[in-house]
Amino acid sequence: MTESIYPKPSGELSAKRRALAPETEKAFQAFSRQAFAEGALSVKAKQLIAVAVAHVTQCPYCISGHTKAALRHGATRQELMEAIWVAAEMRAGAAFAHAAICLATVEEGEKASGG
Repeated sequence: MTESIYPKPSGELSAKRRALAPETEKAFQAFSRQAFAEGALSVKAKQLIAVAVAHVTQCPYCISGHTKAALRHGATRQELMEAIWVAAEMRAGAAFAHAAICLATVEEGEKASGG
């Protein structure tokens, strides 16, 4: 990554987080290991999903970490980019779908005002 407003990940920062809530951090790490373990979905597929979700949540740490993990598990640049495009479509699709809320609100307002 280029220069960033985010602190660079480090062992020191990880140790500080761990020290502040050690049992919760331990439980989270166990949950993470289980969530990304081989199962009905391959580890590669799970990492591609994680890359896509990281782009929707816009977490630079997750984008970087899960991209590296996906590559380690055999993902290609094309697979990564396709996963990102799926994420982009889902985010755009959600915005479009939620237009129904806007339109329903407009209609309710028009009915309430007699228009």
